Formats: sequence, C-alpha cells, structure tokens
Amino acid sequence: MEYSKLASGKVTGVTGGIIPVNLPFIPNVVELNNFTASTTPASGGVVRTYWTSDMAQASAIQYVFNATPVLTTQTTTTGGISTFSAGAPLLGSTQQIVSITKANPAVVTVTSHGYSTGDVVIMTGLFQSTTTGMPQIASMPFVITVTGTDTFTIPWNTNQSNYTALSGSPTGALVRKVLYPYLYFPGVKVISAITTGSTTTIDTTSNHNLVVGNEVAFSISSPWGTTQLSGTSSSIANYGQELTGYVTAVNSATEVVVGIDTSSGYTAFNSNPTVAQAIAGLTPPQMRTIGDNNTGSATNAYLPTTINGPSIGGAFQNNTRQGFIIGNTSSGTTSDVILWTAYAMDYPT
Repeated sequence: MEYSKLASGKVTGVTGGIIPVNLPFIPNVVELNNFTASTTPASGGVVRTYWTSDMAQASAIQYVFNATPVLTTQTTTTGGISTFSAGAPLLGSTQQIVSITKANPAVVTVTSHGYSTGDVVIMTGLFQSTTTGMPQIASMPFVITVTGTDTFTIPWNTNQSNYTALSGSPTGALVRKVLYPYLYFPGVKVISAITTGSTTTIDTTSNHNLVVGNEVAFSISSPWGTTQLSGTSSSIANYGQELTGYVTAVNSATEVVVGIDTSSGYTAFNSNPTVAQAIAGLTPPQMRTIGDNNTGSATNAYLPTTINGPSIGGAFQNNTRQGFIIGNTSSGTTSDVILWTAYAMDYPT
C-alpha cells in the first residue's frame, strides 16, 4: 500500500441535492458517516454510506433507520457515490423537451429523462413559435428536482406574462445534463431572485458553492432590474470602483446573503423579460466571485494570509483535479454533518 492515497473531511448536508468533494485523486473507496443522523435516530435517516469502484457509479451500500427506528441496510443504484475527472466530457446526451409549463416552479417533461434530483441541466431552443416560448431561460444552468420518470422542476417562475408554455415537443427545444458542474468553484452563477434590504439576499439557479467571507460582484443588464448592483461604489474610500460585497451568510446551496445595503435607490429584480429581448441576445443576470488566494492557505475568511501577503478569499480555484460526488440519497438533510473518507488504493479493492 506504499502509494495509496487517503483524504478525509466533513461537509454539510443538502436536502435532496448533491455535494461535490474535490480531491487530488480519483478515489476507489468512499465512506460517509452522517454524524447528525447517527446522533438522533429517525425513520429514513441514512447514517452510513459505502462505495467501491467495483460497484456502479451512483450506487452505494447504506445503513439506514427504519420506522421503528432500528438500524438496517439497503442498497441503491441512484443517488449514491460517483467519481468525476475534469478530462471527461462536460455535457451529457441531448434529449427532446416535450413540454414546459407556465408555473412556479416550472415543470419540464422529458420522456424517461434518467435524471436525479440535484443534477444540473441546460436547455436550449425554448421556442413555441418564432416569437413565443421561453428563450429567456435558455442556456441557464438549473439544479433540478425530479418529480417523476418523465418530469422535473426548475427553480424559475415561468407563470409570468412574457412566457408561453411549451407543448408538443417543439423542434429545437432540447436539454442536456451538465456532467461536472463544479469544475471551477465558486464560479459564476445565474441569479434567479434578489431580495433587497439592509442586506441583499441572492438566489441562484444552481449551487453557488460560496462560503462566508467570499467577495462577490454582479453583472445585470437592464431587462433584469436591480442594475444598480452592476454599478460603482459610492463610498468615499472606494469611489468609482466596482460595487462589491462580502457574503455574510449562506442560507442554502442556492441562496446567500451579501453585505450590500439595497434598501434605498435599488429597483426590483425582474425575472420576466420579453421574448424579443431574449432574441436580441439577452445576457443572464450573474453573480461572480472576485479576489485571489490561490498562492497560500486562508487563515481568516476576510483577509487570509498567503505567501504574497493579505488577499481576498479565493474567487476561482481550477478544479482540474478529480473527486467524488455525494448523491441525493446520501447527502442527508440541510445542516447534517457528514464525515467522509476517500481512498485511492494501489491494490484492487
């Protein structure tokens, strides 16, 4: 076992979602222990998950509490553990969209889509006719919630005046799964909602991967509203510089609070631009991280010390390494503490 590799750590659970764990190797054994679920036994609580490379991707052996609750075992072929490598194709196969409803959240129908809750997809060509449909949300990455063999929802309100329901498998309306949506993190994320106030709450269409202390900036064109976030700072110290703010709280995998006061002088976010604006090349509203601490380790969330002196918590880390993904049946519930151990053994498992 001279050249075996071992890594361990902990992550916070995400209800019904997936959790990527980035490593400098591809593991062939992964073990998860849900500390929270083990502490308070409850029906359906998965307390331990085990996977080896001899098993299929996304499968796992699980220890779970039954209704009594008594600890028992089960296996899963979806939502378990899978590995990833940056050299792999980034998008899955193309599938035809049958329909998308006018609803909040919108319901997408794709025959036998094969997706799991927490997957990220991108849709293209969302026209019902040459002038109607939902092209406003084309090319946006959405983390989905599977509701049936043929259906899933996306976190977007299409029950608005400028959206027309899709039906009858319109030509060119297609969807593809983003196989490895976390190759770069935290990355640039599409905004689905903005709540203004003394602090600003940002919702994103897919996992933001931010932590408290990250610094963010915004690119929002006029049809989306709240364009003032794309402006410059009015403070004396930073006058004329791009307006930025620090993440002060992480509410969920797709929601953060930013320390920017938008209670006065900021227009409301508008998720209802027109089809004509989309045809003209409307750019999605975006939140992006700035700063760099790729030259050292952070010792403070706001001003980490690196070999080049103080810097802002890293904006982009190039995840061209490898790792594993904790699927939706193994990721616990929000705030669960999950302890993980990954091995890359130099002998077969």
